[in-house]
Amino acid sequence: MSTARHVATIDLLCARSFPTELAASEVGKSGPGYHLAELASGESFWEDDGTCRAQDAEQYEAECAALASVLAARWGEPQLVSLWSTRVRAGEGEEISEPWRELSYGVGHAHLWRTEGRWVAVGVSHQGEEHPFQLLAAVTEIDPP
Repeated sequence: MSTARHVATIDLLCARSFPTELAASEVGKSGPGYHLAELASGESFWEDDGTCRAQDAEQYEAECAALASVLAARWGEPQLVSLWSTRVRAGEGEEISEPWRELSYGVGHAHLWRTEGRWVAVGVSHQGEEHPFQLLAAVTEIDPP
C-alpha cells in the first residue's frame, strides 16, 4: 500500500463519527471515541525454512516514517510517545481506555498529533514472533494515558 492510500484512510477516519458500540469497519474496528485501522500487515515473522523475516521490521518502520513525514507536513512535528509504560500498567491491571490499550500491546512508540479535537497516532506493531508486523493508525477523542 502507498503512503497516499494510508493518508486517505486516516483522512476518512478523521472525518467519520465514532460509533456508540464496538464495530468492525472496512479498515479495522471502531468503538466509542475511537477508530483503529490496520494500514498494512506483513506475513508471518518466520519464513517456512525457520529463518527470521527481520527485514520486515525495517520495511514497516520506514513506511511509518514516510507516513509520519507526510502528516508532519500537514500538522507539524509529532510527539513521539512511548507506549511501553501503558502496556506495563495494563498488565498490572490498570484500566486503560481503547484504543490506547490495544495499541500498547504491540506498538512500542507512536507518532502522535492533535488536530481538530482528535488525536491521530501511527505506529508499527509487532506482538511477538507468531504475529506479523502491522502499520496501525488510531484516530480518537480519548486522551493518551
